[in-house]
Amino acid sequence: MFIPLKDDNQLRLIPFQIVTVAIIAACIGVFFWQLSLPGEAAEHVFISYGTIPAVLFENQELPAEYAVLPAYLTLVTSMFLHAGWLHLGVTRLYLWVFGDNVEHSMGHFRFILFYLLCGIAAALAHGIANANSLDPMVGASGAISGVLGAYLVMHPRVRVLVLAFHWLPLRLPAYIVLGGWIVLQLFNLYVEGSASSGGGGGIAWWAHVGGFVAGIILVQLLRRRDIPVIGDDPR
Repeated sequence: MFIPLKDDNQLRLIPFQIVTVAIIAACIGVFFWQLSLPGEAAEHVFISYGTIPAVLFENQELPAEYAVLPAYLTLVTSMFLHAGWLHLGVTRLYLWVFGDNVEHSMGHFRFILFYLLCGIAAALAHGIANANSLDPMVGASGAISGVLGAYLVMHPRVRVLVLAFHWLPLRLPAYIVLGGWIVLQLFNLYVEGSASSGGGGGIAWWAHVGGFVAGIILVQLLRRRDIPVIGDDPR
């Protein structure tokens, strides 16, 4: 619905979004490593390091050659894998636009904790809804959904420059951009019957919703006390 390009929210308490940039760089680096692998080895990476709900909840076991990590660690490793250029590019764009101000609201170290916890919560939400699934879940969209939830709580009225419907430039309040985003996730969850299947087309809608809710909750616990919950002018 909306492709974010930039927001009007300036950093005031930190000079630079070190963690946001580091996460983006790490995911790009891992993706280029994935591209360097031959086809079968690349598939093995998804199976070994992606979150497989049936394995996570001990309903299935991986063959020994794939079981390189305890299943619970894949809740973290899966966040740094991506299924293609579009998957990587869209999630990095959302993190670039919205992540800096969430990092600003918490400080660098708390933001690392926040990001990882949102990603874990997202993977667990997907896994609980699909406990017998053998399909690996990869990508950072659940963690970034948490960033979007936190941004919506902290900065609902900040204007965001977006491309609406992929072509029309508009400056809209964050509550419209991000509220529209979560409504779209819930709509897809309903349309695709995701309560049992986790979404269509390989998209883990439950992870998006779970990460978003986790972000709304965790920002209340991890934000700096000198940053108001709703402290924006309507610009």
